[in-house]
Amino acid sequence: QVQLAESGGGLVQAGGSLRLSCAASGRTFSSYAMGWFRQAPGKEREFVVAINWSGGITYYADSAKGRFTISRDNAKNTVYLQMNSLSPEETAVYYCAGAIATSMRAREYDLWGQGTQVTVSS
Repeated sequence: QVQLAESGGGLVQAGGSLRLSCAASGRTFSSYAMGWFRQAPGKEREFVVAINWSGGITYYADSAKGRFTISRDNAKNTVYLQMNSLSPEETAVYYCAGAIATSMRAREYDLWGQGTQVTVSS
């Protein structure tokens, strides 16, 4: 069973950048599509970005296009999320997740990390 662990969250000023990492245990990581989701207090979990098993296909939420970049290193069992030009409205817990197929729908993902807090101050 693959387990996921996010890191890299923290406090950043509006307009700043953060790079999140999601490290996976297990030898089947490279067969999973990976996604990043976020959940703000009182709001539903929302899709941010996803990447297929090889890294050749990516999906971005409209809010992430042009500012966020997802990448993966299968040799290191790690997926990354580079976030630029962050706004306070993006304060949330960010989760990485794994699925059999690339998807923008949370219900398609059966592996989830514990999440990492991202706080963007104004």
